[in-house]
Amino acid sequence: MSDRNPNTFAVALGGGGARGFAHVVVIEALDELGLKPGAIAGTSMGAVIGAAWAAGLRGKDIRAHCLALTRDRAQLMARILRARVGKFTDIFSGEFGNPMLLDAERLLDLVWPQDVPDRFEELKIRFIAVATDFYERKSVTFASGPLGPAVAASMAIPGLTKGVTIEGRLLFDGGITEPLPHRRLMTRDADAISPFVIACDVVGGPVEKDGRAPGPFAALLGASQILQGALSQEMLDATPPDLLLRPAVDQFRLLDFARLNQIFAAAEPIKDEIKRAMENRFG
Repeated sequence: MSDRNPNTFAVALGGGGARGFAHVVVIEALDELGLKPGAIAGTSMGAVIGAAWAAGLRGKDIRAHCLALTRDRAQLMARILRARVGKFTDIFSGEFGNPMLLDAERLLDLVWPQDVPDRFEELKIRFIAVATDFYERKSVTFASGPLGPAVAASMAIPGLTKGVTIEGRLLFDGGITEPLPHRRLMTRDADAISPFVIACDVVGGPVEKDGRAPGPFAALLGASQILQGALSQEMLDATPPDLLLRPAVDQFRLLDFARLNQIFAAAEPIKDEIKRAMENRFG
């Protein structure tokens, strides 16, 4: 299939922690078809992957970068520790702080490909990042200005990373209010209403019991994912995209970053679904 008019479809990439690396497989499928979207919207990990895609990286390049980052676990942990803002004495503070609290902007800078520019305006594809305003209790979108802080805000998981302040607003993970930002591509946020919207949902559904009760932190993250899943489904029921993709990555946990090869393998069958749908659409 040859390159098509880039304004014929748009893609929304949702949040889901490590499961969000399934988005890379979706990008690879579209690359193989010679298709590029006219706009991309991303929440949380979907914003991290989506911004790299909007910068012009191909799916295979993003995959290679992710695998290189996680191949040496000791080096990966060293990078994470360099992004730490919490102190071990925090656990004894009156607020029972998190000693592993991370700076989302610093972490993003340590793991992002060098080819990603500093500003939205330098991207090759129109891109929208979604975050959550902690005090206003609503989602916030970014489509211009500094790119790094906006994406860092979109991926700032409460309790794991500190919030990101932009223009006086304290921002956290966009998945809190908008786990799958497909509706942003059906409004003027995308400069024009896209005639065909693809949404990739990796929040995750039911998982098999493993006989063990989750620890406090795992239970907190799991509860957050349950809430996000319910919210995402309500939004999908109210405003369905033209093509909803759900890679088979439910079995992976939010922080399973050491299992990227398994995540990529589990998501691989989604390529056939994408190719059938897009070939039917574009011929």
